[in-house]
Amino acid sequence: MNDEDIAYFIGVDVGSGSVRAALVDDRGHVVRTSVKELQTWSPKTDYYEQSSDDVWKCCEHVIMNVAQNVNTSNIKGLGFDATCSLVALDKNRNPKEVSDSNRNNQNIIMWMDHRAQAEADFINKSGHEILKYVGGKVSLEMEMPKLLWLKKHMPEQWADYGYFFDLPDFLTWKATGSMSRSLCSLVCKWNYECNIDGKKGWNLDYLKKIGLDDLADNDFEKIGSIVRMPGDYCGGLTMEVAKNLGLKPGTPVATSIIDAHAGGLGMIGAKGENIDRDMSSRLGLICGTSTCHMAVNKNPVLVKGVWGPYYSAMIPNMWLNEAGQSASGMLLDYIISSHTAGNKLLQQKSTGEVRYHLRGLLSEMARHQKLLDVSLLTKDFHVWPDFHGNRSPLADPTMKGMIVGLTINSNEDNLALLYLATMQALAYGTRHIIDTLQLAGYSPFNCLTICGGITKDPLFIQIQADSVGLPILKPHENDSVLVGSAILGANASRYFNSVQAAIESMGGTADVVHANPNVKSFHDKKYEVFLKMFQDQVVYRNIMNSSL
Repeated sequence: MNDEDIAYFIGVDVGSGSVRAALVDDRGHVVRTSVKELQTWSPKTDYYEQSSDDVWKCCEHVIMNVAQNVNTSNIKGLGFDATCSLVALDKNRNPKEVSDSNRNNQNIIMWMDHRAQAEADFINKSGHEILKYVGGKVSLEMEMPKLLWLKKHMPEQWADYGYFFDLPDFLTWKATGSMSRSLCSLVCKWNYECNIDGKKGWNLDYLKKIGLDDLADNDFEKIGSIVRMPGDYCGGLTMEVAKNLGLKPGTPVATSIIDAHAGGLGMIGAKGENIDRDMSSRLGLICGTSTCHMAVNKNPVLVKGVWGPYYSAMIPNMWLNEAGQSASGMLLDYIISSHTAGNKLLQQKSTGEVRYHLRGLLSEMARHQKLLDVSLLTKDFHVWPDFHGNRSPLADPTMKGMIVGLTINSNEDNLALLYLATMQALAYGTRHIIDTLQLAGYSPFNCLTICGGITKDPLFIQIQADSVGLPILKPHENDSVLVGSAILGANASRYFNSVQAAIESMGGTADVVHANPNVKSFHDKKYEVFLKMFQDQVVYRNIMNSSL
């Protein structure tokens, strides 16, 4: 740790449930990690709130842990990523409440908060041209619907709000005092323009049309007027923050990035045997509470139901399209905990142990039935996985989950089948997104790169490969999101002369998981059922909405 020739970078990731940090060397190797759980409130159905004070205290805790006993001169830079959640501060830059909780400490509306459905619908009815850059519809997970909700439902407090940040930008402000914003956050979640026509900046016509033109006051002071690309130098650690962290004042801090985008950045340069390293030939899956699907292209591609194209939002000078599933890891956890057998298992085992147990049951069932692959067990068991709405490619948050094949059996074998069918459904969702991207103009992908908590389950990875018929790269470093943030810190420190050079050095290596061709026809049939299920749900909805 005291070798003066070693350069280290710290990556900090604020996820939905915890804050993590990693000490990463200049080859992309994670030397040390630390994690601290976050507090979340759900004061009402579909409301999810956090505290920016709690988030920052957790950041301080994990950064101090990974920097312990390291020569501070060797720590060359820091990078931050976070969920795309909305942080509200008053005019004195103190936390300000975002609901009728009367608790200023609860000042973050999380990305997964669905309170702003009516506001999202109102914005979408405007039909503004800018919406084509979010697949035709703004999502209620984005920031403009949330801001409009605050203005509509908290009119007395609205005038007292001083500043709004996307959470990644709040972190860089806390670290450096810089009020700059990341192009990543703004173009992906705030409808900030940086588009095909060369327009860049806040679109005042759009803000007027949706009733938020007062955000333009004082040169957009509340939402930011200085915008930088991810990885650009944002500023140095302030004296106070550096003292609290035990680091050197002025240590370079990178302009931030959204957590999923950090994962895409950390994986996209991974080396896998006989796999093309062209960035535009890879689709990145960042699988956590939700799953984000990240595709980059040298040319902009408009894809209905998929966000983007966003210029330089993940890789400088490349266009990003971002698709996703609103519930993936969260859905698998729910499937287990809501099942009678799963609930009993969770009283005795951790979630990871339960999943291991279910994999064992599935293997045993397949052997007993003399099946060549466990996937064949779900021939008559089908799931549509949108228990929390559809982010892509339908862009319909009102979609609901569906299960076909239920019986009165509630034993562990039944849970195992339901768990398997849900994993398959998530994989078919990925296939649906791939089909949509390629239909819009993307060249065929030659592999998927994958990271995140769910990927600890080897069955999940194999099913993704089998369902889409593509090899999967699983990085040897388990913390691709943290590596991505560290890559930004490396660029901001000027240790590397570009983000691409940092990716080349720090991208690491990966195992290649190949698709099993023997189950291709089975998955093709199940995918056909999968598509039919959402079509049937729309038919049911139309029947119920028709006049009697």
